[in-house]
This record gives sequence, structure tokens and C-alpha cells, in this order.
Amino acid sequence: MTGGGPVGCAAMRSVLVTGSSSGFGLEISVALASRGWRVFASMRDPDRRSALDAALATAGVDGDAVEVVQLDVTDGASITKGAGYVLEATGGALDAVVHNAGVSAGAVFEETPDEECRRVMETNFFGVLALTREVLPAMRAQRSGRLVLISSDSAFIGTPGMSVYCASKWALEGWGESLAMEVAPFGIGVVLVEPGAYKTEIWDKSPRYLPGDSPYAEMAAAVSAKAEELSERFARDPKEVAEAVVKALDARRPRFRYAVGPDAKAMGAARGVMPFGARAWVVRRVLGLPRA
Repeated sequence: MTGGGPVGCAAMRSVLVTGSSSGFGLEISVALASRGWRVFASMRDPDRRSALDAALATAGVDGDAVEVVQLDVTDGASITKGAGYVLEATGGALDAVVHNAGVSAGAVFEETPDEECRRVMETNFFGVLALTREVLPAMRAQRSGRLVLISSDSAFIGTPGMSVYCASKWALEGWGESLAMEVAPFGIGVVLVEPGAYKTEIWDKSPRYLPGDSPYAEMAAAVSAKAEELSERFARDPKEVAEAVVKALDARRPRFRYAVGPDAKAMGAARGVMPFGARAWVVRRVLGLPRA
């Protein structure tokens, strides 16, 4: 991480976690609350909080440690209102934000509707930028804070049928590196957490686009079948990602990147040393695709 000392000095540190109704966001909220953080768990629809409430009860966490906040990262007014509420509730002393909200889409680029490309980028990238703008003045004023960006191993290597999702995570990483250098003089740190395959609902909720007469039909069918098989065999418990976030927030001097899971660690190690042709060969072999 570039810049940023230990997060918070008060008895109860505060954190805003986006996308907390399920998946990583839910597990991160529970893990941080169980360690004494005051958690503002945001979600587009607070009525979908039942899974979070159940997880908190199972973990034996006092529900008062987590406050659900309505916040849609694709809606500027919602971002301003939600962030404003959190900053007011903390007296302007918010210690951390975990940018977790994310979506995906299954489609080759040529057949991905423009509105779907924009939906993915608005959620995974532009929403992160907008929320960060809302909290940076307070963090600069207090000369501390930490921004955790939930990226993906898809930021390491392109994957057919996931071009827009990969693009959103690559964009997040480049922005995160630049931001880290900009805010370091103000005592603010930036951390990237890069999970591999984990058991969350993101892929189940992702729309698929494949016209019946698609020239990509054979390839898309092979990719979909292999991805389902690999996910079933190798996807891991999302609690591991939550533990990585806890580590990144508790560390006095955290790393800038945390690759989480054996697949993410392997691809992270290969990044920068394996040429594109070699990476593409690996992807084709894993997915069972012919070269041409």
C-alpha cells in the first residue's frame, strides 16, 4: 500500500461496506463486526437484509454493531445521501470503505448490448469513483483512512465471454494504483483485494447473451460448461476473502495487493512475466478451446 498508517485510534473503528446483502460484502460485514468494527452495510434494497441478519446471528454478533444503509452505487443521489448519512453518524471520522458492490455479464463482446456494458462499468468502476469522491474530503481532514477495492483475478488475464467484466476490474486496478500515490500524502491508504474463484451469487445473477444464430455458439457453450465444472470443483468459501479484508484493515502497513485463493495467487505471480501468447494458451487449455 502507498501511504496510510494504522486505521483509526478510537475504541470502535467505522467502516462502510458496499454490496452487503450477499457474497463477499455479507461475509466482510460479519467478519469486521465480530472484531469490534462499527459497520455500515450498504445495499441497494435494505429489504434484502435477511441473509445478513441471519449470518450475524449465527456468528453471535450483536446486530447493533451493523447498520444497514441504502446505497446504490449506480445512482449519484443515492451515493451522496448514503455517504452523507454515514459521515454524519460517525462525526465525519469514517475510518475505511470497502468497495465491494459488483456485477457481471456472460457474453462475448460483439454480442454484449451497450447498455449491459455500461451497467457493469457503472457498478464495478464508476460507482467506486463516485463514492470515493464523497468520502475523501473527510479522510483528508482527519489525515487517515483506508480504501479497500475488491478486484478480481480477472484483472490479471482476459477470459473469453467475460470481456466487459475483465475490463471493469483492469480499470479498477489502474485507477487504484494512481489514486494510492495521490492520497498517500494525506495519510490515506489504498488496498486491492483480488479473489479467485469463490462461491458467491454473482455468476448466478449475471445475465447471459447468446443469440441462437451466434457464430460464437460453439465456443460459448464450451466456456460455459467448463466454467460451471471448474466452479463446482474449485470455488472456495468467501469467508477467506473476508479474512483478507480484515487483515488489510488491521495491518499497520498492509500490502498494496492481496491475491486470495490459489488460482489468484498463481495468476498474480504470472502477471508481468508471462507474455500474452502464453497466457492465452493457458486459458484455452483450461477451457478446452481450440487455437482457431
